[in-house]
Amino acid sequence: MAALILVLMLPLFSQAQESDLGNWLVYIGNKKLNSKWNIHNEVQYRNYNAVGDLEQLLLRTGLGYNIDEKNNVLLGYGYILSKNYIGDTDEKVSVNEHRIFQQFTTKQSIGKVGLSHRYRFEQRFVEDDFKMRFRYFLGVKIPLQYKEDGNNPLYLSAYNEIFLNTESSVFDRNRVYGGLGYTFSKQLRMELGYMNQFFETSGRDQINVIAFVNF
Repeated sequence: MAALILVLMLPLFSQAQESDLGNWLVYIGNKKLNSKWNIHNEVQYRNYNAVGDLEQLLLRTGLGYNIDEKNNVLLGYGYILSKNYIGDTDEKVSVNEHRIFQQFTTKQSIGKVGLSHRYRFEQRFVEDDFKMRFRYFLGVKIPLQYKEDGNNPLYLSAYNEIFLNTESSVFDRNRVYGGLGYTFSKQLRMELGYMNQFFETSGRDQINVIAFVNF
């Protein structure tokens, strides 16, 4: 599966800097402390094109508590470095953001299909500005293999996430994603997918490579 991801990614490396197709390399980790507590950690390296033209570096961590097997609350912190182009020039400006967030995640199953709902509230310190934002995430996971032992490594993944500001304009952005995933073990699964992110007056397409690690 790893080799397949690399092969599919190769055409992206030939794209020019002004390409509208970006690439996100994402690591999402989870450390289980005991049956109730967990530590979340996350790194996202976002590029304007394939690799090498940094759009955003996101580092996120948090402490979570399992209410039960399907419900988790988490308090987290994120640091985000954005590299924004100035107008139509090749010059960039760096924007630093510190973010505190609270979230509630709940999971459910409909037959073999898994659903995940995440409600997140963010307090954002963007340079000298303070903003707040609400996000709702709905994820779907559909197994493509059915084995008697219950090990169904190949699956389809999709989600929609909407971002709403507490001030005008209320609509911030929306993300729609679809991808193919493979579970290598209880500790590792990976996804390769396509995401469209659209704002009030613009949008961008992204290729996402995501690694989920439990340890």
